[in-house]
Formats: sequence, structure tokens, C-alpha cells
Amino acid sequence: MKVDLFDFDLPPERIALRPVSPRDAARLLVVTQNSHVDSIVRDLPGLLSAGDILVFNDTRVIPAQLEGRRGDARIGATLHKREGPRRWRAFIRNARRLRDGDVVDFGHDVLATVSERDSDGSLALTFAGSDPVELLLERAGRMPLPPYIASKRPTDARDATDYQTMFAREAGAVAAPTAALHFTPDLLAALANAGVSHATLTLHVGAGTFLPVKADDTNDHRMHAEWGRIDPVTANTLNAARARGGRVIAVGTTSLRLLESATGEDGVIRPFEGDTDIFITPGYRFKGIDGLLTNFHLPRSTLFMLVSSLMGTDRMQAAYRHAIDADYRFYSYGDACLLVP
Repeated sequence: MKVDLFDFDLPPERIALRPVSPRDAARLLVVTQNSHVDSIVRDLPGLLSAGDILVFNDTRVIPAQLEGRRGDARIGATLHKREGPRRWRAFIRNARRLRDGDVVDFGHDVLATVSERDSDGSLALTFAGSDPVELLLERAGRMPLPPYIASKRPTDARDATDYQTMFAREAGAVAAPTAALHFTPDLLAALANAGVSHATLTLHVGAGTFLPVKADDTNDHRMHAEWGRIDPVTANTLNAARARGGRVIAVGTTSLRLLESATGEDGVIRPFEGDTDIFITPGYRFKGIDGLLTNFHLPRSTLFMLVSSLMGTDRMQAAYRHAIDADYRFYSYGDACLLVP
């Protein structure tokens, strides 16, 4: 399938550089097969049905961006995926100045040895010493804002909380599951009062989520892998909700990708732990979810392909044209869509 089918023009002023406050005041475009309707996130209790269950990603963003030196060369690193207790795969700025065995000094007594360049351009970093890598990152790292925000303003103290969801518990992500940024304790209570429950899973979002699709055809794109887990209690809870007639609504494409990875052809969601590199494009048959709440995505991205798979490419192109014309805010700190096929 040609990647050009998933392109659209987005005025740069539509890219949100800060979230709205309060979080649940963000706008919400409700998209069905036949229409799209303007709403706001705090209206969700009236838009969902009693018995529905929302599924959130409880991953926690770590300060995964590092700046260091190898000799006179300035080196920037964005951690991507954990491969061991002290080893991370990372995308490196100025990687041409590095060779296997080089040691990068990230300051604050944080050193890492470089090895194993991958075909996606990433390198392995093995951190020195005995301190947990999480402590090293707290000393030397900063919050990894998406490139379309970081290119327009520096990361600051607000981002430490703005770029973390209320569900963040399991440390390991290098990008936030941004659809869940819209939720507040008050909204969750209102949903519960309306009979809408929630559950959590864990998918550690990697920096690969921001990699552009360079291929002309989707068949030639290599999807990045991310680690996730759905425990038996959560799987049973979701299956029981469906058996009672409720809908499983994924909050964010990360939750959706893991749920689809864990669901068999029989529609049963099973416990899951491991890597997933599922790549969802039009023609895919969804098995584990009945709807999706998500932010607005980049043109030509795997995530816009995913939402087009759920709702249809023409439907999503029309919805995005409306959102652009109606001044919706795009991307990680922007507004949201509720997609109900």
C-alpha cells in the first residue's frame, strides 16, 4: 500500500507546544463511520456506555535524553529500548563520530560504552558502574519531548509533570502514551459513576514511535519493537467485560497495539509479556478492541495508518481535514479523537 495515501498538509501552528489546563478540557472529535462531531474530553461519560471499559497504559516516561562527549565530539543520545540491566539501544546524534568500544561521557559520573550499530541506525549503550541505570538517568538525563516540540522550544520543569500521565507507574518509556494525558481523577470518577470502568497494561513506548516512514510502500517498512505486558487478571477483566456486552476502548495506540498482539483469532485476550512489533495497516481485522481514544497523528506515520485501518482512510482524512479547519491542536500535547467503528 502506497504511503502517499496517508499524507496530509498540517499548518505548523496546529502543533500544540503545551497541554491545555485542566487536562480534561481538551477538545474531542468523535468519529464514527458516518460522521464526526465536536465535543470535549470531559464529556466522555455521556459518550460511552455503562459496561464499557477503558484500557490505559501505565508506563512511566524516564529522562531518556542524554548529552555527552567522546573526546571533542558532542554526542546526543535518545534511549530507545532496554536490552538488559545496564544496556539500552539508543538513537545517537553525531553517531558517525563513534566506533564500537568508544566511551561516551554524559557528565555527572555517567559513562557508557558504544557497540553494535543496527540497521535502523541505533547503537547499543552499556552503562558503567553499579548504580541502577534509573539513578544515572535521574542525574544526567532530561525528559524526551517529541522532536516536533523539542525543535520549537527547550524542555523545562513543567514538562516533568505535563509529559506524564496520571497512570504512570512502571518506569521504562521514552515517550508518553499521550492519549491518557487528558485524564484527571475527577474525570475518572465521573466515568465510574456512569458505569465505565478502567484497566491498565504496560507498554514501554520507544523512540522508534517517532521514526519517519521512509519507504514508499508499507510492505517495505520495518516496524520498531516495544516491550509490553498484560497480566492474567487484566486479561480476564477485559474478556469478562466483553462477555457482558461492554466495549473495550483502548486509550492510545500503545494500548491498542498491545491488546491486538495479545488477542487470538477467537477474540480472546490472553496474558502477554514480551516484544511486539505489530504493524497495523488497512485490511487488518481488529480482534481485541472495540474503539480507540487517541490524539492526532503525524502525516505518513504508522499511527495514522493504524487509525485509518480502524475507521477507513477516507473517513480519517475527512476527520483530519475538519480538525485542521476547526483549529484542533495536534500531536502529543494536543486534542483527542474518539474513534468508534
